Amino acid sequence: MDWLQSLRLAAPEILLSLSGLVILLASAWANGPRAARLATWLAVVVLAVAGAMTAPVLFAGAKGPETLAFSGLFAADAFAAAAKLLIYAAAGASLLVAPAFFERFRAMRAEYPVLVLFAVLGMSMMVSATNLLTLYIGLELNSLAAYVLAAFLKTDDRSAEAGLKYFVLGSLASGILLFGMSLTYGFTGTTDFAGIATAFKDGLPAGGAFALVFVLAGLAFKISAVPFHMWTPDVYEGAPTPVTTFFASAPKVAALGLTMIVSLKAFGTQAPAWQPIVIFAALASVYWGALGAIGQTNIKRLLAYSSINNVGFLLIGLATATPAGASAMLVYLAIYVAMTIGGFVAVLMLKDSEGNPVEAISDLAGLSRERKVLAASLAVVMFSLAGIPPLLGFWGKLVVFQSAVQAGMFPVAVLGVLGSVVGAFYYLKVVKVMYFDEPAGKALGKSDGVHQTILALCVLFLSPLGYLVVKCLTALADLAVAALLTAA
Repeated sequence: MDWLQSLRLAAPEILLSLSGLVILLASAWANGPRAARLATWLAVVVLAVAGAMTAPVLFAGAKGPETLAFSGLFAADAFAAAAKLLIYAAAGASLLVAPAFFERFRAMRAEYPVLVLFAVLGMSMMVSATNLLTLYIGLELNSLAAYVLAAFLKTDDRSAEAGLKYFVLGSLASGILLFGMSLTYGFTGTTDFAGIATAFKDGLPAGGAFALVFVLAGLAFKISAVPFHMWTPDVYEGAPTPVTTFFASAPKVAALGLTMIVSLKAFGTQAPAWQPIVIFAALASVYWGALGAIGQTNIKRLLAYSSINNVGFLLIGLATATPAGASAMLVYLAIYVAMTIGGFVAVLMLKDSEGNPVEAISDLAGLSRERKVLAASLAVVMFSLAGIPPLLGFWGKLVVFQSAVQAGMFPVAVLGVLGSVVGAFYYLKVVKVMYFDEPAGKALGKSDGVHQTILALCVLFLSPLGYLVVKCLTALADLAVAALLTAA
């Protein structure tokens, strides 16, 4: 093994590790609000540098044996790079919006950016995994940081409850996944994804089918797909809003990327065995997310069900088991990250005159007459989530449905379209409350400049101007999928 080559390929992860440790040590000497804000900005810079180190890998379409490190346990290919860039962008946005929120509760500490960096490190390992052992180490590193982040606001009982629920259910899901991994090893004699694919090339034994089901069940929890979605609304509502912004974006990218790797690489030779499972999870998530959101009165819970709904659309792309479906999935994932970040940043900007968060949908009544720009921005995000043209969210759903039709899954595409129509109801409800109800006079607080900038960037990307980058986005997604499907 060439150690220098391995260290070069894992340079972004090494940077994240060392930076997290340095910031952690520094925070032991200075952990006031000013030091915490400085640590946050340093973490953002680290993520930007890691992104600059990763981007050339994607643009070059790196793939094959030369991307493998540490005896084949880690792959720094174009697919991993595409996922990492989305993760870094989402994590950076989640860090930037945190200080203004936590400082109001006198809870901003340097541990927050440290935990985010270590969670991102775990996610980077997840999307670079070529082995069940690398997969599990990355997953647990991310999960352990996420449990603490969910309960970060110690003065809020809802935050403590969210952290406890996430920990208990997350531990259960990790156990299910680990059991599936042990069964996979027992029936194949290897933990390497390529070896698993070779072992199952001639057929999937009954025990192998059980292993597949347990592995997919564990991953379904991480992406909050039905029927393993039960934690999502409570955790999203209870966790501090910057943490919820992080949970709904970066870990979702990592978990979906990992699900693609496991499905298309490790179990790629047995696609007919897992396609029915993924189709069920996709359609169930689409309809459960849509129907569950209709009666919600809290905007964060509504966005939690929206996340479940969008996972369903993403899984339709995976269910095709084709390169076109995987590419469509990556395109939609990039658009989903922008919609999610924009939606939760808008929620962070909803404050009363004393700076208290406003989360009840009824309190948004008449927002268009009190805060015109914020209402218009939130309306763009909601219309885009609903998939209404000409906003970019429409394009994300279109390419996913198109890939399903091309794969001969016309009924699945039709059901997905109908589910999108059902889901449009609760997005339009929010817009109706903002524009047609009498003003509630609640969300009158001023917004932070950082929040305004991030929301403006997301809205511009989701607007018709976003179609200018669609061709580039599709080309990069094709490069990433080509790397994923290349035999090492």
